[in-house]
Amino acid sequence: MTTTAQVPADSVPPAVRLEEARRDYADLLGQGLKLDLTRGKPSARQLDLAADLLSLPGDRYTAADGTDCRNYGSPDGLRELRDIFSGFLQAPVDQLLAVGNSSLELMHDCLIHALLGTLPGAERRWADEERIAFLCPVPGYDRHFALCERYGIDMIPVPMTDAGPDLGEVERLVAADPAIKGIWCVPKYSNPDGTCYSDEVVRGLASMRTAAPDFRIFWDNAYAVHHLTDEEPEVADVLAACAEAGNPDRAFVFGSTSKITLAGAGVAFFGSSPANIAWLRGRSAKRSIGPDKINQLRHALFLRDADGVRAHMRKHRAVLRPKFDAVLRGFAEALGDTGLATWSTPKGGYFIVLNVPDGCAGEVVRRAKEAGIALTPAGATHPYGQDPKDSVIRISPSYPDLEEVEQIIRGVATCVRLVGYEKLVADAAK
Repeated sequence: MTTTAQVPADSVPPAVRLEEARRDYADLLGQGLKLDLTRGKPSARQLDLAADLLSLPGDRYTAADGTDCRNYGSPDGLRELRDIFSGFLQAPVDQLLAVGNSSLELMHDCLIHALLGTLPGAERRWADEERIAFLCPVPGYDRHFALCERYGIDMIPVPMTDAGPDLGEVERLVAADPAIKGIWCVPKYSNPDGTCYSDEVVRGLASMRTAAPDFRIFWDNAYAVHHLTDEEPEVADVLAACAEAGNPDRAFVFGSTSKITLAGAGVAFFGSSPANIAWLRGRSAKRSIGPDKINQLRHALFLRDADGVRAHMRKHRAVLRPKFDAVLRGFAEALGDTGLATWSTPKGGYFIVLNVPDGCAGEVVRRAKEAGIALTPAGATHPYGQDPKDSVIRISPSYPDLEEVEQIIRGVATCVRLVGYEKLVADAAK
């Protein structure tokens, strides 16, 4: 579960604090910074952890079952690699495909195939519907929203809670509107607030009544093994929950090795019901004769088994945890007595959410940019790039060096203080 830091209000008059913040911001401008905290990319140190992949598979080119990985074929991907990730993604190995290098491209393909083909259980193609819409838990992942916007899919925001998307609101919406065809979900360490879905929410999503017979849960399990603490929460098995509820085709499960091995040269996975697997396999056959099995073989040799994945991710944690600690410590020291901000304290994933006073996020990002600090645009956590409260900023500490993270957070905190106290003084003058 994601917790939010609670901060006491400052007793010093805002006007005094504003003058202090202005001096600090002037000093920040004078530093000539050029720092980037825009996206949750693995750092070079993390990529180095998988350097051995570059020398694999060596002179070996056969899979465990004797498949010649240099040739066409094996549309489901190598079984030994699917075996490794089956448990992490909670998809039976025979209901799991290993294809492509990015889960985002699989999500894109599923949308396209649903638009231009007919899903199991569907009455017609989505493209033939008068209108289609997706539910978008907010704050959420901007690339999910970009896919919807690209293909004219209406986006309906639903608020996130500490247990996942507001289940009551989701149930109300999907029961009433047959145009709602899906919901985006990042069930473990959600992007960006770090929430892990509760069992109740998973069961509710699996069993709720939907007006659309072809409703799909796009279950983007991007951070299934990305723990930052000794606590490793388990999210309920959505495929099993859907099957038990009599909705076996409801969930599409996505995952990848992108933030496990090499971000630009990973392997993507798709898990679902047998009917959905056959549906995607059949349509994918029209665009590819088979996946990159050499890359899958090198991954299977490098990771070896599930314990190998766990051991590898502990190395990632050793790199990432100090950076997350630096963000949380920096916010606590600079903002903890101001009443101007709250922030999430995730136990895994790649992001921290910084909440600032309503109407201030865009201005904080602008002031940071003027000082040479690039942040994710305000609004990126909401559909169409529009945060109605203008209060959420996504913090992505993975890519910069630790020293740069510490410097960035001091600068961001200065911008929060400047903008926040400007607002308080302006509000008091009204």
